[in-house]
Amino acid sequence: MSGTTTNSPRDTIRASEVPPGLRGVVVTSTTLGDVRGEEGFYHYREYSAVDLAETRSLEDVWFLFVEGRLPDAEERAAFVEEVAPLRRLPAELLAVLPAIAGSSRGDLLAGLRAALSLAGAVRGVRPLWDSSGEQRRADALWVAAVTPTILAALYRLGVGLEPLEPRQDLSAAANWLYQVTGEEPAEHEVAAINRYLVSTVDHGFNASTFTGRVVASTGADLVAAVVAAVGAFSGPLHGGAPDRALDALDEIGSPDRIDGWVRGRVQAGDRIMGFGHPVYRTADPRAVMLRRTALELGGDLADFAVRVETRVVELLAELKPERRLHANVEFYAGVVMELCGLPRAMFTPTFATSRVIGWCANLLEQAGESSIIRPAARYVGPPAPVPVPV
Repeated sequence: MSGTTTNSPRDTIRASEVPPGLRGVVVTSTTLGDVRGEEGFYHYREYSAVDLAETRSLEDVWFLFVEGRLPDAEERAAFVEEVAPLRRLPAELLAVLPAIAGSSRGDLLAGLRAALSLAGAVRGVRPLWDSSGEQRRADALWVAAVTPTILAALYRLGVGLEPLEPRQDLSAAANWLYQVTGEEPAEHEVAAINRYLVSTVDHGFNASTFTGRVVASTGADLVAAVVAAVGAFSGPLHGGAPDRALDALDEIGSPDRIDGWVRGRVQAGDRIMGFGHPVYRTADPRAVMLRRTALELGGDLADFAVRVETRVVELLAELKPERRLHANVEFYAGVVMELCGLPRAMFTPTFATSRVIGWCANLLEQAGESSIIRPAARYVGPPAPVPVPV
């Protein structure tokens, strides 16, 4: 009919109200897992992630993300034999790692971004758009295997120590502790770190995972997408909080200082690191599991952390009754890593060594899609068009 305008589907989408941070907006479908925040539950494929963390190795869960099922004994042995040799760094990268470590000045995630970019170029990683499924899988395994070695080497170079060759006879968790500390870890330390690593492999469409998938949707190479994910992950509101949460315990110092410290932070409008989560509206199941792990490891730090957590939750309920704030994964992650001998500079990098497995699984899934991720923004500036001034 003359004079009638019909909105296209895209116009309708443009006009819709989108919540800040895209919170709750569904952008795609996935078979990798989900986070059910109201229930305080998350899963990897069809399995509870917490159950996997308490019963399975990181290699088993890695296999689950790549192959879609848990391995039997024979498959596990074959997978370990496949990925363990991939931990070694190419000679071209080893030659420049001291320069990267020096120039990044202790910012290990910045160093990782540079090192991965170079390693990908040396390997000749091709765009996802041009790669076969077999090649994509091979590149994904390689990136996930080599990332811990890079991070451990950058750390040791930064503190004046020689990097250590990865050991193929050790599990992923044990090798990580060995390459960072230079000592073969105790069984209880390996078990605790393995539990932490498994629990942090994936966690829905978090900022870094979404960032990586956006880059993968362009058909770029897998290393470029992982480097982009690392960039998002480096922010203190995402991956960069475990050491800050432990720093808070140091600042509090003793039980009699908890109330004053918390009230002072809240009155100043400061965020209390290690508490609150954008998805969970109940206890973070990762924090619950890691609290148990910390108490199993034992010691004054674990006991003090539990006491602080209990009181902080009580005070936040009083001071911020409109929000339900609980300890998140970062709060007890720092405690567990400290008790296992990892230096604080390696807390966030440890998180990255597991999350890279989840990133790579998401990138492989995204590579199977044919559409580029290209959302719209609502323009709120001055009305257009305005004549350009001469």
